[in-house]
Amino acid sequence: MKIVKTIQELQYLLKKEKTASRTIGFVPTMGYLHDGHLSLIKRARKESQIVVVSIFVNPLQFGPNEDFDRYPRDLERDTKLAEDAGADVLFCPETTEMYPDKPVVTVAVHRRTDALCGKSRIGHFDGVATVLTKLFNIVAPDKVYFGMKDAQQVAVVKGLAEDFNFSLEVIGCETKRESDGLAMSSRNVYLTQKERTEASHLYQSLIKAKNWLLDLESGETEKKMIEYLEEQTNGTVEYCKILSYPELLSPTAFDEKLIIAVSVRFSKARLIDNMIIDNVLERKESGEETCSVH
Repeated sequence: MKIVKTIQELQYLLKKEKTASRTIGFVPTMGYLHDGHLSLIKRARKESQIVVVSIFVNPLQFGPNEDFDRYPRDLERDTKLAEDAGADVLFCPETTEMYPDKPVVTVAVHRRTDALCGKSRIGHFDGVATVLTKLFNIVAPDKVYFGMKDAQQVAVVKGLAEDFNFSLEVIGCETKRESDGLAMSSRNVYLTQKERTEASHLYQSLIKAKNWLLDLESGETEKKMIEYLEEQTNGTVEYCKILSYPELLSPTAFDEKLIIAVSVRFSKARLIDNMIIDNVLERKESGEETCSVH
């Protein structure tokens, strides 16, 4: 595996691969890799001839009171994990390499951000879209892989790729979970032992909501999720929402997919999780009793 720290070197390297007509799979990360990240790298390895992984903690997507400075970083550990998972190239630029000066132009996201994390993290997805625009232009991949744990991010990235006509395929991959259902996240290391036990209830709330939706309206289901999480955890419930997917609007019977999403803030970590399901609104009318989970 080659370790690259400059944009010029990476573009020179990948130009040779493209000249040889090799396909490029790209996994953008902020590092502190876990099994969820590694599953993306392994899938890219199966589907692409060259696998590029980036590690860059992007300052543009952190708010003034968020955890940019203390976001976990361990490049030596990440390098070994990425190589073992099948990466060919590890791109790990410094902040000054990606942003040598204050940007003249940044990307503004206008839809799919008025709910869930985007509602409270003003400017977060603008920062995500800006850095991904840079990375997509630098790497020019054929396929790019994201975990569905942050389903709102996947929805925004798909919109970015479509609106800016990037010649790449955005692939959302299944959320990887611990044995008790907790979605894998770099921020899980911030949890105390008690909080770690409580955190498994985020996933349990999604399972319960999927079943409650068969008999209740979305608003009532959201209330029951909040009640459940307040009973089972000492965290602060930031939201429990059921929306259309990927548009993230109030659900109607015409939506093909729905997202059940949750966010809980513990003492030092804010955790999110979600479940994508087939629309159950029409199923209620037809008398069906099950819904598919994605």
